[in-house]
Amino acid sequence: MDEFLEAAIEEAKKGLAEGGIPIGSVLVIDGRIAGRGHNQRVQKVSAVLHAEMDCLENAGRLKAVDYRRATLYSTLSPCDMCSGTVLLYGIPRVIVGENRTFRGPEDYVRSRGVDIVVVDSRECRDLMERFIRERPELWNEDIGE
Repeated sequence: MDEFLEAAIEEAKKGLAEGGIPIGSVLVIDGRIAGRGHNQRVQKVSAVLHAEMDCLENAGRLKAVDYRRATLYSTLSPCDMCSGTVLLYGIPRVIVGENRTFRGPEDYVRSRGVDIVVVDSRECRDLMERFIRERPELWNEDIGE
């Protein structure tokens, strides 16, 4: 498995261990992790700290030229908010761990020129399926039904 997807999975597991939603993300620039994060809606009582947003926040202020060389990894298909951020900053590539438990606006983001690769990781899917089964009220609070 890709070392960067593995890092995103580690972030997802960290979030789960903290009592949160098991979604993780890393931002890679020039073959190095520039930022990492996990969903912290529960931990920080936040409406916007999805994994991708936490990752980008932790990467700090970057120049536009840096984002244009970046790849964003996420264990789950990015939602509308996180996909919009990818478009806003011009991140050209997104690696998605899985999109069976939730699928964001991948077709739209592709139509805007972003290369989206869905790995269909069993480990990512197992994390989300187990979480949705065990904590449906928490999942449905934000992005679920």
